[in-house]
Amino acid sequence: MMVRSHWGRFFAMCLGSFATVLLAGCAHPPPYKQQAYVFGTLVDITIAGEPEAKARQVTDHVLAEFDRLHHELHAWEPGDLQRLNDQLAKSPASGTLAPELAAILQDATRDSAQGDWLFNPAIGNLIHLWGFQSDTFVPHLPDKNEIARLVKANPRLSDVRIEGTHFSSTNPALRIDLGGYAKGYALDLAANYLRSQGVKNALINIGGNIIALGQHDNRPWKVGIQHPRQASAIATLELHDGEAIGTSGDYQRYFELNGVRYCHLIDPRTGWPVQGTQAVTIIAHGPHAGTLSDVASKPIFIGGASEWRVLADKMAITEVLRIDASGRASLTRTMAARLDWQDKSVPLNIVP
Repeated sequence: MMVRSHWGRFFAMCLGSFATVLLAGCAHPPPYKQQAYVFGTLVDITIAGEPEAKARQVTDHVLAEFDRLHHELHAWEPGDLQRLNDQLAKSPASGTLAPELAAILQDATRDSAQGDWLFNPAIGNLIHLWGFQSDTFVPHLPDKNEIARLVKANPRLSDVRIEGTHFSSTNPALRIDLGGYAKGYALDLAANYLRSQGVKNALINIGGNIIALGQHDNRPWKVGIQHPRQASAIATLELHDGEAIGTSGDYQRYFELNGVRYCHLIDPRTGWPVQGTQAVTIIAHGPHAGTLSDVASKPIFIGGASEWRVLADKMAITEVLRIDASGRASLTRTMAARLDWQDKSVPLNIVP
């Protein structure tokens, strides 16, 4: 069987319905909304409190930037990243990077180290081996010897030495996949641009990675967290100015074989997809909240029951919701205080 990713569909539906509820009966003009399909998922941009002409203009600019990043950072289609990967496959490799890509790689390297290298964009060859560098997934188990070889090679972004815009590397097993970084980076880019244009109130959603600016109608933006096994919200929460929310789940990109689910989130220590977690949702704060919301959910997801809380602390994430393989929810006290729980049947375990 072939399985496609449907991970943006629910968030688009969910956000649309919540916005309708919040705006019902308001005297203010409705916010401007536009959708597009970028980064392999549905993108929603909502701008409140601006004339429609200005809202449309800034939204068009944001979507054009998203499209540019989609092509330049795509892991398996022609672009800056693919050209870099072609060079990295040689040993030794050296060359020149576009300034933006050089800055992205340096930032992603710092994030990787902070999360004990469990967020590891350098394992593109493993992701490719499992068939996840594709829009459709054909169920298959890769050769175990090849998995072991790539794990032993231990590729990390720190293997790419960058000085200015010049790079070099001696690890030919390294192949970069920024699928766990690009959406968050795009959120920060969009938020900074909107602020520069005087836009104070907006909600940007890239397939479930969401950043909020300001509010609308004097109320915070309200968003939903997808139930990992149902087409409904497991909880809702209010997202405040500058906050971003990110979710990693095994329901986003996966295939099933002989009754076992294999998702795209691969543990770089084993080379195998993680199977002990259904979903992790976090809230990020600060000037790079969008990027952090995308990046930090990965180590917490991969770390599983024994490591998720420690990894959250290492990445300075205080608001975490984790759903384990049995459907039980563990969440920090700070996250619990913010959630309006929708599915009362889910067992809850609140931790410090």
